Order: sequence, then structure tokens, then C-alpha cells
Amino acid sequence: MITCFIRYEIDPFKSAQFAEYARVWGQAIPQCGADLIGYFAPHEGSATIAYGVYNIDSLAAYERYRADLAASKLGRENYEFAARERFILKEERIFLKNVSKPHAEWIKP
Repeated sequence: MITCFIRYEIDPFKSAQFAEYARVWGQAIPQCGADLIGYFAPHEGSATIAYGVYNIDSLAAYERYRADLAASKLGRENYEFAARERFILKEERIFLKNVSKPHAEWIKP
């Protein structure tokens, strides 16, 4: 299992558009095979940084998921919405693995 963290730099005057974008991914991402943890928009502090986080089984599964997302009606429409509205100024993606597991099973000394 790997976790994809997406860091967005967004236009602070278009936060409502980013929220709509995130709501659509809330439907489309699980339909296409990833386990969405969530999209996180600015609340306090920086008004320009947002995140999207989801789990996927492997990088091979990620490639299938991305193809399915691009082919889905919701996915295509959301990509087009983002391109048209231009609320995303920058997007960075990183894949991480959880190395603290099984943290619930640790035995305290």
C-alpha cells in the first residue's frame, strides 16, 4: 500500500472552486479504485496551500487508476473544470509508504 499526497498551490480568491473540485473527486476517486482519505482546503494560516490524500495498492494500480479516472465522465469533467477556472496554480505529487505500521501493535516497555 502506498499513499499519494498531492500538494496544491491554489488561488486564494477561488477557494470555492477548489472546494467544488474536491467534492467531485470525493465521488470519482473511490469509483476509480483508490481509497480517498480526503481533500483538505485552507482554514487557518496560509490561504494558498491545499492537499489531497489517498491510498492505492501499488504504482501499477496507480497507473490503472489514473487511466480509469481520465476515462470517467466525472474525472474528465473535473479536469476540464480545473483547466477552465484556473484555481490550481501549482500541483506536486509524492508517493509515500507508512513505515510506522503496525503502530497499534507496538508493545510498550
